[in-house]
Amino acid sequence: MFIDTHTHIYSKEFDTDRSEAIKRAELNNVNILLLPSIDKSYFERLLTCAKQYPQNCYPMIGLHPTSVNENYIEEINFIKSEITKQKYYAIGETGIDLYWDKTFIKEQTDALIKQIELAKLYNLPLVLHSRQSFNEIYNILYQYKSQILKGVFHCFPGNLLDAEKVINLGFYLGIGGVVTFKKSIMSEVVKKVPLENIVLETDSPYLTPEPNRGKRNESSYIINIAKKIAEIKNIPIEKVEEITTANAIKLFNL
Repeated sequence: MFIDTHTHIYSKEFDTDRSEAIKRAELNNVNILLLPSIDKSYFERLLTCAKQYPQNCYPMIGLHPTSVNENYIEEINFIKSEITKQKYYAIGETGIDLYWDKTFIKEQTDALIKQIELAKLYNLPLVLHSRQSFNEIYNILYQYKSQILKGVFHCFPGNLLDAEKVINLGFYLGIGGVVTFKKSIMSEVVKKVPLENIVLETDSPYLTPEPNRGKRNESSYIINIAKKIAEIKNIPIEKVEEITTANAIKLFNL
């Protein structure tokens, strides 16, 4: 079995064929899909999807950094009010994004810290968005190094040195479609990093792997990511399946 540790299958891009997309995933042996939260405006969509497909879709709760603005405390309070109402498998996705807009960097940082504290309180993993902000997030997490904290750098953006930093914190690398791109440095990272430190993800509908790049991404394409990792490491795809799935089960307490 494969696990897609990061998919937005509840998004409008799947409104016409969500059930079919889940069936295609199952046909490729991708049976568990973890759903990252964005903000409360998407929350009903996420929960509806998780309730409609309880065997496949597992919800997270969190505030995406690009949704942080001057009202972010309201969003954090929403998370606090909802987190005890049902089972969630992670806090996320949270983090810092310095690619789209740096206006609310202070608020993004505080929102991340508040979500780290929630992850500690509820013993949940963190799912981290780190676009052009790896160092900023790492420096915050390093302050918690002696404490019980776990998680994944979703769509891991860094080089081998960054990967070693993540691993030393006890976090995983989320590897997705980017590893199949011809000009990506991710092949070199994946070649050197042990499988024991990797989980698979699609970030669908975004970041579609080759050979489907340019189309909408979906969880069934995990198989393309796994094939590429197997090729890079010169190992059977079954080994990629076995170890990355065990990692996801351990990280998300599945």
